[in-house]
Amino acid sequence: MNKYRRRFLVVIGAAVVAATLPYAACAAQQIKIGIIGSGHVGSALGEVWVEAGHEVMFSSRHIEHDQALADRLGAGARAGTPREAAAFGDVVVISVPYHALPDVAEEAGDLIEGKVVIDTCNPFPSRDGEIADWAREKGAGLAAAELLPGARLVRAFNAVGAERMGSAHEEPGHIGMPIAGDDAAAVETASQLIREIGYEPVLIGGLTMGKYLMPGTPLAGERSAAEIQRIAAGLE
Repeated sequence: MNKYRRRFLVVIGAAVVAATLPYAACAAQQIKIGIIGSGHVGSALGEVWVEAGHEVMFSSRHIEHDQALADRLGAGARAGTPREAAAFGDVVVISVPYHALPDVAEEAGDLIEGKVVIDTCNPFPSRDGEIADWAREKGAGLAAAELLPGARLVRAFNAVGAERMGSAHEEPGHIGMPIAGDDAAAVETASQLIREIGYEPVLIGGLTMGKYLMPGTPLAGERSAAEIQRIAAGLE
């Protein structure tokens, strides 16, 4: 294992006090979260964060869908445009098809600069075309950082399916969540939110390691935090 890996490969421990509290009371502090892309992933994550006590603004190209979702979730949820969500959030979650990242940057790049941004996006050549080929060659984490300059990027929620994201909190800490990021404070904030979803965050390294956080890699699928740590130790 190289020096860089030893520095970054850590398992972030579960919060013992939070585990003893009712789920809705687990938020260590209320955070405003703007979600750009309220499809399967964005809506599942946002719903659990609302239930945990955070304020969430959902946004997409379909405001009617976002408003219906916000109405269903009630207090703590609202709907807006992607630009409004970027302005609203102390933390911004981007969950769009990879080919849409340049559009996000054009529409809201000035508003996410300096903010913690959780990148859930994966590049699929069959769907995203040439930009996906480029991102896979460069590495998805580094590519996203180039497409979203100035964002304090944390790559997460890329290696697991969306189906269980809304229910992982029922068995908190049972499933690990591999993440990658270069900004320690951003990683800490993202880890808090990831833990509230029910996953145990595992930092596998900086954004250069983000290439492993996607389907088809050794880290894809649901694994314990310890197993993620073991697999990540053998990656380069």
